[in-house]
Amino acid sequence: MLVTSSRELKGLNRRFRGKNKPTDVLSFPAIPGLMRGFAGDVAISAEIAARNARPLGHTAAEEIRILTLHAVLHLAGYDHEQDNGEMARKEARLRKSLGLPVGLIERKERPDRGKVLMGKSKSPPNGARSRRPAKPTGSGSRATRTS
Repeated sequence: MLVTSSRELKGLNRRFRGKNKPTDVLSFPAIPGLMRGFAGDVAISAEIAARNARPLGHTAAEEIRILTLHAVLHLAGYDHEQDNGEMARKEARLRKSLGLPVGLIERKERPDRGKVLMGKSKSPPNGARSRRPAKPTGSGSRATRTS
């Protein structure tokens, strides 16, 4: 897992997703068969996490944990854009058991739960993109954007 700057996330987002803008989180699925037991990797913007945490009333560290959970669920094969709420339910259960505040999917589905900033935008994070092996996903991204 990499926690880094928005500038670096912008570069990763541009390189792997063709989107020339920063994002809060990207997930990078492992290349099948390359390493046993390795699901992939996650990159998080510390700056965006801190900026998003403030209006939601929690700490940057909590936001990083929320982003990490969301990205790990993507690495486990969940896709909230295509699974009829399965990932959202799983994320909500895990957040509750871990004592984490409102998650990315809930923010997108219920904007009244708080606005977050993606890059310079004031809209909630976009949903994850469908995962393709060996490419990341973002807010998050795999090099998918995970959120």
